[in-house]
Amino acid sequence: MRDLAAALRGLTIRGRSFLAAGGACAVSAIVLGEQDLLRVALLLMLLPLSAALFVSRTRYRLACTRRIEPPRVTVGQAAQVRVRLDNMSRLPSSVLLVEDNLPDGLAAPARFVVDRIEPGGTRDLSYEIRAGLRGRYQLGPMSIRLADPFGFCELSRAFRSRDDLVVTPAIEQLPGARSLPQAAASVLRRTALKGEDEATTRPYRSGDDLRRVHWRTTAKTGELMVRREDSPRLGGATLLLDDHLGSWGQYVGPASPFEWAVSAVGSIGAHLARSGYGVRLVTHRGLAAAVPARNPGPLLDELAVITQVTEADPRPAYAAVAGGDGGMLVMVLGRTSPEVARRLGAMRPRNAPAIAVLVDLGRWGADPGASADLAGCELALSRAGWRVLITGIGSRLADDWPRLAGPAARFVRVPTPGGEPTAGAPAGGPAPASPGSAQPRLGAAEAPGLGLPR
Repeated sequence: MRDLAAALRGLTIRGRSFLAAGGACAVSAIVLGEQDLLRVALLLMLLPLSAALFVSRTRYRLACTRRIEPPRVTVGQAAQVRVRLDNMSRLPSSVLLVEDNLPDGLAAPARFVVDRIEPGGTRDLSYEIRAGLRGRYQLGPMSIRLADPFGFCELSRAFRSRDDLVVTPAIEQLPGARSLPQAAASVLRRTALKGEDEATTRPYRSGDDLRRVHWRTTAKTGELMVRREDSPRLGGATLLLDDHLGSWGQYVGPASPFEWAVSAVGSIGAHLARSGYGVRLVTHRGLAAAVPARNPGPLLDELAVITQVTEADPRPAYAAVAGGDGGMLVMVLGRTSPEVARRLGAMRPRNAPAIAVLVDLGRWGADPGASADLAGCELALSRAGWRVLITGIGSRLADDWPRLAGPAARFVRVPTPGGEPTAGAPAGGPAPASPGSAQPRLGAAEAPGLGLPR
């Protein structure tokens, strides 16, 4: 009875029209005393009711499998969805209306008309999806509408299976820099001078597994020492992303400054991981992800779903950075006060590169106060020994990374797309040779911040 009631609710416009016409004919037949008209009324009403009974008693055993190729794509990249329907019953199916529900941001629901499936038969369906925004999208469930041959009634039934498509930020392939092998060679030299045991251990921190305690080094130093997680031959790298809402203005959408920063972090993190670094991602909430060398996938998965936060407490981020192993530190920052910049500048590792990427909100039309903060952060970080890059929309990180990660310049300024230097450029400095090229310059200054409200 429950299926019959659902089938009656699923009457199409044609089925409801026949019922209404049959009811009108029946009333007219009673009023006029016309027996032939009453027979026509009964026929008109029995047709949709019989169709509803037929659909409600339909018992198809169908199986559905969905495969997404590939399951992880970047923004704008297409993914192919392949669906297989199997008829597991002994009866052939009728014509099926198949619909795969898709979330907003991917496409309209994928709809198919599938001809009858013979017993034990299969039907393969496929469609293409493309996302313009990063995120984790859930595909499904797939629903099937059963219809009678005359189109009087439709009944929907849904499968339970769902599958996830991860859309990571668009990243650039960064070229190699001479400083990376030099850093590895430096670690190897320290290993040779200090011995393998000391180079592969670090002081014990609360929460470390006691099974990783290195007792020989502990006895030698008098301090509890544990084995490092990362390979001593190249060490680790920490990426600090400023995800505070107040640091990025009111801009939203795929072309916003925050999305640009997320893509920059993804480009740098994927490059470092493929270069042999273990990579840690730190945000305002603290440690967001830690991935081993040669495997940037989990880092990109985390960046696919990262969102901005409203709380302004940076202490979890500071603690997570301090809890690293002293390897390379890269910060990607939005609008930050010079005071916070000086505090971040003091976190520079002593024996590893320290890189700050300052996103110039002026390129998105921010107020003049953002330019003043940018100049102060630039000065603070440079004075603290950081390598500073001021960049933003219209610039390619791949063009500036070799100079930024190389051994030469401490400070890199990228001109705006129109050829104008960004706010805070030193007076009388050399003009860039072309709008698309950055001019590195040695300079002094103080350190950027983590986007705290002033």
